[in-house]
Amino acid sequence: MIQISKHILFWVVSFIILVVGFGHTYGNYVNSVYFVAFLLPVAMATSYLFNYYLVPSFLMKGDYIRFTLYTVYTLIASLYLQMVVVTLSFIIIANYNLGELDPIMTNIFVLGFTIYLIVLLKAFYLLYRRILDNEFRVKQLESEKEALKTDFITVKADRANQQIKLNDILYIESLSDYVNIHTSKKSVATRATISSFEKALPETFLRIHRSFIVNHEHIHSFSSSAVCINGNELPVSRTYKSEVLKKLTDS
Repeated sequence: MIQISKHILFWVVSFIILVVGFGHTYGNYVNSVYFVAFLLPVAMATSYLFNYYLVPSFLMKGDYIRFTLYTVYTLIASLYLQMVVVTLSFIIIANYNLGELDPIMTNIFVLGFTIYLIVLLKAFYLLYRRILDNEFRVKQLESEKEALKTDFITVKADRANQQIKLNDILYIESLSDYVNIHTSKKSVATRATISSFEKALPETFLRIHRSFIVNHEHIHSFSSSAVCINGNELPVSRTYKSEVLKKLTDS
């Protein structure tokens, strides 16, 4: 809900700035409102395509060739859409009289600059947010690592309560009504569900399968179908595959 509010606020502010800008040069704010109403959807479509598809899908993944190619396609498409905006303005606002239109409204370079400026402002804002989010995640992981050095979980095994250091846990395996906690030194079986462990453990533990939770810190290697911990290859199920790969590739 907060994200939607931010998007709405951004475009409302953009709408007002554009109306004031075009209205000031044109001397007619009513026509400026109509013109910006035609132009803003082009800016929105270009911005969302560039910032929410091209950047994360290609640029952030290092696919610079396809990013450049698709960006050029996007620019060409937006230029054609700007011509549609000019045509609509010529028909609706100027009533087929070109002299009634402000020259700025028919200048494709000015319109292109306006749209791409909005796109870049949105891009810089998203980049700033990504930097802040990454800094927060780094600090969060650092604090969790520190906590793992001292934090324990207490489980009941062999009719006694046992404390197991979180940092020593390699992975947790579900065995019907029991859960097997594997460490580098031993394995401890306790009567519990793996879902209860998933809720209680910090984010350094990652659910990769309905039967396995792994300690991210002990993963030696991974693929799209398995992770390797201490010589043990554990399967990654389809249910958790996308989330697992995202977390492992982002870390």
